[in-house]
Amino acid sequence: MPRMRLLPALSVLVLLAACGGESVTPAPPPAAPVPSAVVEAREIDLTYTAEAVVEAVRQSTVSAQIAGRVVEVRFDVGDVVKKGEVIVRIDERAASQAVAASAAQVQEAQAGLANARAQFERSKQLAAQKFISAAGLEKAEADYKAAQARVSSLIAGAGQASTERSFATIVAPYGGVVSARHVEVGEMATPGKPLMTGFDPSSLRVVANLPQAQLPAIQSANRAWVEIPALGKHVEAKQITVVPSADPRTHTTRVRLDLPAEVSGIYPGVFARAHFATGRATRLMVPRVAVFQRSEVTAVYVIDEQGRPRLRQVRLGAAGDAQGVEVLSGLKPGERVSLEPVKAGIAQAR
Repeated sequence: MPRMRLLPALSVLVLLAACGGESVTPAPPPAAPVPSAVVEAREIDLTYTAEAVVEAVRQSTVSAQIAGRVVEVRFDVGDVVKKGEVIVRIDERAASQAVAASAAQVQEAQAGLANARAQFERSKQLAAQKFISAAGLEKAEADYKAAQARVSSLIAGAGQASTERSFATIVAPYGGVVSARHVEVGEMATPGKPLMTGFDPSSLRVVANLPQAQLPAIQSANRAWVEIPALGKHVEAKQITVVPSADPRTHTTRVRLDLPAEVSGIYPGVFARAHFATGRATRLMVPRVAVFQRSEVTAVYVIDEQGRPRLRQVRLGAAGDAQGVEVLSGLKPGERVSLEPVKAGIAQAR
């Protein structure tokens, strides 16, 4: 009897053991696909790179042309100004008084001219009747011509006074952005004193100094693009201008790269790199966004056959363009690299 009772218990244990042996640990969920690109050899431009700086094609400092106290300053640094807008006003009371004085002098001279004309006409009649001498007629004619000259001179002076009064209102010569304000309300303006500086953001260029030995290849290719490291931008130059002069101390030549009007976010003085095309060659290229720095290591995440990212160190070359950079070692043609290294690193750590 005791043996009979043990059999069901043993059978239960055997069944439990069997069930336990068949249980399988659930596999981890597959990692989400990471955007990637194929490493490939393609023809690119060989370039010469030089440090450069952004400057404005149109940048000017507006100065006072008359003396007077500044009574209004309408714009400040960073403000956008349209062409013809009033930016500074100078007290014009003294200039207005000068205009009034000039107008009065013109009226006086015109009255004298009318009198001299009438006197000359009478003298001609008297001379015809032999009542005055020829000398008297000549004097009347001379007085008339002198009165005419005086009127012309005073009219010109009145125009000059009116023009000087217009200088009390300073307007923007072109649309742009204010980069410096040199006066405050209440200060005394004198002829030649700077009032405000501005530039046109739609007409910018990059200036670089190049060795003379590089000029023939650069002029032959006639292609260049500009890198703005602060903004992470690459912009193709609209026009290349080689200044026809050289620095005798450094033996370099100044080269200007005109930027497109739609480029925004930069201003004069910003650091840039100018990349000049000097020829074409085939290079193994990797997308720039796939490359990252970890301490002193330059690396990418390579996608293996199972779709998992693997960290790999690479060595880059100097050639490249806005999309890719040359790989000297660490990658082979046809391999796939992650375009989002941060997400790839998180996926690898799981």
